[in-house]
Amino acid sequence: MSEAALLESRDARGVVTLAMNRPASFNALSEEMIAALQSALDRLAGDEGVRAVVLAAQGKAFCAGHNLKEMIARPELAYYQKLFAQCSRMMLAIQKLPVPVIARVQGIATAAGCQLVAQCDLAVASTEARFAVSGVNYGLFCSTPSVPLLRNVPAKQAMEMLVTGEFIDATEARARGLVNHAVAPGQVDAEIARLVDSILAKPRLALAMGKELFYRQREMGIEAAYQLAAQTMAANMMDGCALEGVTAFTEKRKPNWNK
Repeated sequence: MSEAALLESRDARGVVTLAMNRPASFNALSEEMIAALQSALDRLAGDEGVRAVVLAAQGKAFCAGHNLKEMIARPELAYYQKLFAQCSRMMLAIQKLPVPVIARVQGIATAAGCQLVAQCDLAVASTEARFAVSGVNYGLFCSTPSVPLLRNVPAKQAMEMLVTGEFIDATEARARGLVNHAVAPGQVDAEIARLVDSILAKPRLALAMGKELFYRQREMGIEAAYQLAAQTMAANMMDGCALEGVTAFTEKRKPNWNK
């Protein structure tokens, strides 16, 4: 049996790391890799013991996008439609996961690999990482990567990346909003640990409700967004953790989530 395309580990706190494990192909989103990610995300979605997910990669590259050799071997419209639909479903599974997903970007993230970074809720990049939606260089406009890219990066900057296919470095990716933090290679795990610690200090239900609301309201008009947000906050307030948190604030003490 060949080594798994995706390595999964979990610590005692419920932090799951999913590490893409095809370094020789720069962790390309082959059919195998897409299926492995989909399976893991589907399983984690129903696991209430999970508190956060870190999406990482083995080797020098984070993800080089779709496996072009695999794609060119089957020049059929039906095949391409199915492949891109499967990839889109996997990307949406990241958004639908009820816990924060953090991309750990240690190397290049191109085309659908850049899409993967943009789709995650948070991203920490090494200063050695570089980003591009480079399909246009090969005659294939990065249409599906443009979906989360435009929801992270201002329109003109996103369009420049899409029509030129040029790389930006991690510092520029942070300035444009594609990643949260760009740090020295040796500091990536420490920065992720800082984010994870902050996440774990919050009630899981509040974060789950908030994440769902965050993405749903982004696609709405402002009046509908406020309606949904108000309903979500009211439901959140009925949870014991919120009641304990608000009570602790009024009593000037730290909340005890384990009560």
